[in-house]
Amino acid sequence: MTDHPSPSTPGGATETREDGRRPERAGERVRRAIRTATTEPAFGIHPGLVPGISVEDTGVRFRTRRSVFVVALLVALAVLVWAIAAPTNLNDVGTSMQSWVVARFGWLFNGTVVAIVIFMLVVGFGPTGRIRLGADDSTPEYSTASWISMLFAAGLGIALIFYGPLEPLSHFLTPPPWTDAQGGTPEAILPSMASSFLHQATFAWCIYALVGGALAYASFRRGRLPLISSLFEPVFADGNHRVLGKVIDIFAVLVTLFGTATSLGIGALQIRTGTSIVTGQELGTPFVVVTISVLTVVFTFSAVAGIKKGIRLMSNANMTLVVVLAVFALLAGPTFFLLDLFPASLIAFAGNLPDMLAVFAGQGAEQQEYLTAWTTLYWAWWISWSPFVGMFIAKISKGRSLRQFVAVVVFVPSAISLAWFTIFGGTAIRMSLDGVGLGVEGAGENVMFDVLGNLPLSPVMWVLCLVAIVIFFVTAADSASNVMGSMSQSGRPVPSRSVTIVWGVALGLLGLFLLLAGGQNALSGLQAIMVTTALPFTVILIGIMVAWALDLRHDPMMIRRRYALAAIRQGVRRGIDEHGDDFVFDIAQVEGDEGAGAGFESDDPALTQWYTDSALREVEEELPDSVAGRQTDG
Repeated sequence: MTDHPSPSTPGGATETREDGRRPERAGERVRRAIRTATTEPAFGIHPGLVPGISVEDTGVRFRTRRSVFVVALLVALAVLVWAIAAPTNLNDVGTSMQSWVVARFGWLFNGTVVAIVIFMLVVGFGPTGRIRLGADDSTPEYSTASWISMLFAAGLGIALIFYGPLEPLSHFLTPPPWTDAQGGTPEAILPSMASSFLHQATFAWCIYALVGGALAYASFRRGRLPLISSLFEPVFADGNHRVLGKVIDIFAVLVTLFGTATSLGIGALQIRTGTSIVTGQELGTPFVVVTISVLTVVFTFSAVAGIKKGIRLMSNANMTLVVVLAVFALLAGPTFFLLDLFPASLIAFAGNLPDMLAVFAGQGAEQQEYLTAWTTLYWAWWISWSPFVGMFIAKISKGRSLRQFVAVVVFVPSAISLAWFTIFGGTAIRMSLDGVGLGVEGAGENVMFDVLGNLPLSPVMWVLCLVAIVIFFVTAADSASNVMGSMSQSGRPVPSRSVTIVWGVALGLLGLFLLLAGGQNALSGLQAIMVTTALPFTVILIGIMVAWALDLRHDPMMIRRRYALAAIRQGVRRGIDEHGDDFVFDIAQVEGDEGAGAGFESDDPALTQWYTDSALREVEEELPDSVAGRQTDG
């Protein structure tokens, strides 16, 4: 998973957009809205007319949250010391914890992921789809092409290269328990592809869209800090400063750390294997130490020095490399087999989805082993990446409608992943059917290089693949360091150098010493701990859905929709009663109990307080003393 630097910076509203228009200066829209309403008590802003406010317009100060930073760092150091002192114990305890979580809470992971998929489709394609991630008159800061390009980069990562051929091949050789197909036979092809689609190419982006959409909505429309705890404002006010809110943000940092460290761990294994194949020399632990050390210095320096143009260029270069690899494998491999496999796999995925999800209901040893090694591990992995990827998606999606946001974020990266897994997974399966011996060594880091080795121009493709992995390593770690630093400093768009350095070094050391102390055992132990850590964050995701639903229900646009529906119903009834067939709509004042808003408490502070509080931080000194004083006292 790679990332771009944050496109939204403090004061960014003064920059010229790609369409040539100059946005309003920070606060202009807010000031204008409040000035027009200062003649009425409590500002007189009807909740249905609130235009929305971005956190950039509030003048908020992004303070370092010492409790979040210190506690998360201490937990990370404890795991690091554990890996150094007792790697075998780490693996044993982690594996036991993972088995316990899967056996007792596998249903929770599965149910939550399914609920998220349904929730996001309703949010995007229901009445709320017209709501903008910003003010009513806001426009996207990036063209649609640029936005999709950045999502394309975010949807690719080390895991995509690692598991692209490995997972379909693994399921082909050892079919999942929901099918009766025999391993290594043509009947096992579609079940293997359907399982890979489920784990890698579909539901993950619904999870990312939930966190990214909720953060964008809270930050750009409700004026809140871009933190996970801010999303719970409708449930418990001032959550950023409550103990529970801090606990939520600590877990957000930790799941990001463990999820990224796991990805970097498998990246380091692939770099070692790829370099061994390219150079023809057997490389061991010293090479891993040097590689991770050098790359840690590179991505930490990049993160603190703000070499964002270089990271952006590397991300774009990586997109090119990935496209080249995919097109080459499609044309040089079993082209017609892959073209037939893609639609057949999609149909198999849709048809077998209930059976794949029903595996969680099984209590047999085979089902539990499969869930531990595959499905639950992936759900936990994607959940652990959701704060990281979600924050990135939120930063580039300002001004988009929820309908456009869900349609693009959920379906475009998923389509890219579907094509990738079809090409490389299908090629690996076809090679296996043709008698090419594709073995799985270690964690499976060899499979991609073995697949490319059986295609033309393999030395060139090996080098391109190795370069792509290295770039993914650097860009992902650079971005994760910045995101963890941002979450430690109240969502600051550009975290301080000291905090970024700490998280960059912690990330590099965690991956290095886990591999140095215990090799694959330590890495599997970290994966197990990641699953366990993701369990409480799964509960947090459920809370995000509840809190965001409450926010959306009272959104100004939904309030206007409620008024419109009521006005139409009453207007039609009254028109027919008074004029028969011959009437049109007009606006006229009626008695209070007959209006469109009858029964609706528009002066409820819960509907306006979020706006006036955040807006006052920016404009209080420009308001009349009587008004400013009344709001401050209230």
